Amino acid sequence: MSLVVMAMGGTGGHIYPAVATAKELMARGHAALLLGQRGGMEQRVAAEQGLEFVGVDAGKLARSGQGLADPRQLWRAALGVVQARRVLVGRQPGAVVGYGGFASLPGILAAQSLGIPTVLHEQNALLGLTQKLAAGRAKAVGTSYQEVRGLDLQKATLVGMPVREHRLERREALQQLGLQDGPLTLLVMGGSQGSLFLNENVPGILEGLFPGGMHGGQAVQVLHQTGPRWIEQVTPSVAHLPWYHVSPFVDAVAAWSAAHLGITRAGTSTLAEAAFHGVPLIMVPLPESAENHQFHNAVSVQQAGAGRVVEQADVAGKLGQAVLECVQPGNLAAMREAARRRAQPGAAARFADLIEHHLRSPTP
Repeated sequence: MSLVVMAMGGTGGHIYPAVATAKELMARGHAALLLGQRGGMEQRVAAEQGLEFVGVDAGKLARSGQGLADPRQLWRAALGVVQARRVLVGRQPGAVVGYGGFASLPGILAAQSLGIPTVLHEQNALLGLTQKLAAGRAKAVGTSYQEVRGLDLQKATLVGMPVREHRLERREALQQLGLQDGPLTLLVMGGSQGSLFLNENVPGILEGLFPGGMHGGQAVQVLHQTGPRWIEQVTPSVAHLPWYHVSPFVDAVAAWSAAHLGITRAGTSTLAEAAFHGVPLIMVPLPESAENHQFHNAVSVQQAGAGRVVEQADVAGKLGQAVLECVQPGNLAAMREAARRRAQPGAAARFADLIEHHLRSPTP
């Protein structure tokens, strides 16, 4: 059996698929090592998941796609590649797997410079900047979509989006989260780092919709993941609402297992986890996402009957209406079924199959 290094980090959308795949490979007898940015979110997640982690420096890529943001970031990226090479030379993995995002680049470039097989996972329908830099020398690319613009079709294999395929009984999830069993439960989650826009706008809208935490005789409770940067800003705005619970982080498995409805952005990882748990969504796509891919992601969910799209510019006028439409019992039940039909169970296993196909033989 081999050691497989997961080069990932930066956001939950790049980290949690790596965690899911690492655990699948470990169940098959392989060893897994997470390689990411020192001090980044991935270091905390690895500790929580009981996975080995090594941190290196990573330069942040500019959103514009014009390369690294400044020379200091270029220096950090180069230093990270040197550090990653030392790790890989010492550990001799059978493959290095890249999940996109700036924090994955040192590990992937280091592996390719050493002749170690690399496999990528592209979660979006448009090949990301870091993946473009690595795809030419990669052995294969697992994808979440049938077609990925900018990717050589000969290297692409549709595997789906790896998620942690674990559910909790709803009562257990509610207890773990400190929530009540009985109320209609809404989950507000702006990605792993939180969303300033959702943090600033959603609490006031939901307070107006549900006076006293009630809707038509039904109790309502909200679990809102703010992200660590914004918790001190959001907490005072909802302190007078005993039914509105805020946290910098939540356990995603418990949160999805407890939720009846989510109010989220529209990243591929979020949509995949919601589908696995059968949770309908009201999606507010991030307007600055590359080529507006979050909007297109959200539209596909809406067309499947599993959610509603509310564009950011329309939130003040349309979000409340969308929530009220979705929480009608008949609508909610139908949307839950539609969400379940969108799930791609077994994605982590299919991606692990692809990785195993390209593993080099262990060094004696």
